[in-house]
Amino acid sequence: MTTSGPPARIDAYPTRRIDGYDVRPGRPLPFGATPVPGGINFSVHSDRATRAWLVLFAPGGREPLAELEFPPSFRIGGVFAMTVFGLDEENLEYGFRVDGPFDPVRGDRFDAARVLTDPYARLISGRDVWGAPPDRDRSCAYRSRLVRDDFDWEDDTPPRIPDEDLIVYELHVRGFTRHPSAGVQAPGTYAGLREKIPYLKELGVNCVELMPVFEFDEQANPRNDPVTGRPLTDYWGYNTVGFFAPKAGYAATGHLGMQADEFKTLVKDLHAAGIEIVLDVVFNHTAEGNEYGPVISFRGLDNATYYMLTPAGDYYNFSGTGNTVNCNHPVVRGFILDCLRHWVAEYHIDGFRFDLAAILDRAPDGTPLANPPLLEQLAHDPVLGHCKLIAEAWDAAGLYEVGTFPAYGRWAEWNGKYRDAVRRFLKGDAGTVGELATRIVGSPDLYTGRGTTASVNFVTAHDGFTLHDLVSYNDKHNEANGEGNADGANDNHSWNCGAEGPTEDPGIRRLRMRQMKNAMAILLTSQGVPMLLAGDEMARTQRGNNNTYCQDNELSWIDWTLRGTNAELHRFVRCLIAFRRAHPVLRRPDHPGTEVTWHGVRAGEPDWSEGSRLLAVTRSAVDEQIHVAMNAHWEFHDLELPRPRPGTAWHLVVDTAAEPPYDFHPPGDEMPLTVPGRYRIAPRSTVILIARN
Repeated sequence: MTTSGPPARIDAYPTRRIDGYDVRPGRPLPFGATPVPGGINFSVHSDRATRAWLVLFAPGGREPLAELEFPPSFRIGGVFAMTVFGLDEENLEYGFRVDGPFDPVRGDRFDAARVLTDPYARLISGRDVWGAPPDRDRSCAYRSRLVRDDFDWEDDTPPRIPDEDLIVYELHVRGFTRHPSAGVQAPGTYAGLREKIPYLKELGVNCVELMPVFEFDEQANPRNDPVTGRPLTDYWGYNTVGFFAPKAGYAATGHLGMQADEFKTLVKDLHAAGIEIVLDVVFNHTAEGNEYGPVISFRGLDNATYYMLTPAGDYYNFSGTGNTVNCNHPVVRGFILDCLRHWVAEYHIDGFRFDLAAILDRAPDGTPLANPPLLEQLAHDPVLGHCKLIAEAWDAAGLYEVGTFPAYGRWAEWNGKYRDAVRRFLKGDAGTVGELATRIVGSPDLYTGRGTTASVNFVTAHDGFTLHDLVSYNDKHNEANGEGNADGANDNHSWNCGAEGPTEDPGIRRLRMRQMKNAMAILLTSQGVPMLLAGDEMARTQRGNNNTYCQDNELSWIDWTLRGTNAELHRFVRCLIAFRRAHPVLRRPDHPGTEVTWHGVRAGEPDWSEGSRLLAVTRSAVDEQIHVAMNAHWEFHDLELPRPRPGTAWHLVVDTAAEPPYDFHPPGDEMPLTVPGRYRIAPRSTVILIARN
């Protein structure tokens, strides 16, 4: 005798057939394409659209397989949603067509003839291999794809490093390993970066900040090299095409559609090495540019919602790139939150640095908001609860909010005032000692109540001179960018030490090396979060170009032979990082009080005058005491030192004027002073002392 169980329960079943496919009304949330039992749910928002179609493609196919119009009953509010059955999620590309009014003055730019990229697409096809010629004629240049959720994270746990212990290392995924000297199997990729994790650990950094890895089109630059005539690229990637999709061209497996897994493997291996990963994200503008730019996604779906528009329907340009995202519109806020939650939940990202973040607190008409809802939501979102949030607290239209960025107890900032103060001091400018003192103790004038970790301290970043070029060029040399040397910043506060660019003069070369060491010594003994630019530890040069956004070549790539050529600097930086990590007194999260004392040539008597170019600071804790003297003057000074703690004497750790290996004395080998209580500091040098028994 046999018995039969209850009939199988079927919750999802087709209710009609459109263009040969079984479908049913879809769920409006989540947006994008989501696998469901038996099919895929497609959902897209377009508030003012009158009609919409789902367009299906075979991978790489030039013409659509089908175009499924959303019936009126498949629309809920401003959302079109449809479940399509029988689709293979791994062998499918898709997009949307949307119809509606074309009235630019009102902000409407609908065009039913265009196939649009899904703004929530988890993968994007069309730029699968870096530098491959684009197929501009195919229907929808950037096709949306799904990603299978089958990656094994193996109990990956984010390191959750306290902010005060961070040492951030900003790098470009491609440029870090693209040079032949990198010696990796997959140059210029996530996999290539994985091969360099042992190097990062040896150097001592514990957080990498990646320049944009959201999908972008490196072939979208219209300019050519003025010398060779070859097309220039969008090398940096600050013109986002797909906000939810890792860049396929950065993956060795991108041509196989495996970029998500390759990037997740990188994150997992970085975490296993105790290194966090922060992404540089761009929500202030998109790759669609102004009214003459391409129609990719947002413009065709809901132009007036996603962009800030003037009363005449033109684009406000607070980003300097043609358009400005309408960040505080409720729909756009939701999109940004969904995007960041996606990267935290699906890719285990530890934090985000927001490009031109001042735009994120502008109202739709561009007015700065006193209580911007987006920034508050990001600060208090439960999924982002452990994320680092770092603002580049200015924009291209002059809104400068360093120290005044709405923080909600969470946000840190790239401290541009720190950068400028240190550069001007090193250069020998007058009147810089007072501000330098404020900056190296965590900028309490800017971050009162927020602590020192609100300040991300840096001397160099991707945008500007490298450290080598900061001490080798008085002026920018951006001719290769094809813009007549008009691009890039002019206020670099740089000094070439006596010759513009390369020189064989041994005196100038030694001075430049000393100045680079001075910058690193100041940075890595300052309170706040230090950030290094990748390659500065080995004196990477861009030959005076301070805006290599379009240079996919040796101007931008790290030449790893410099690690040997400039081994002196590399050792010095590595030892300094270890020194910082060994001494909590340098990493205090609170702004100092009596535990910090200031000095000039005489102990306890700092010289705050306009002509002063020397400053010394002593930091004291219960069990350690460190003294840093910084001389930007071109003369020697005989320093009177403060009394160290009872039972101890000052020992020399660093003298940037000394020849290696005596420029840095490792733990246990610190040198007692020849004349206790005094030290003769050389011109343009930095000295670090530690109190030892």
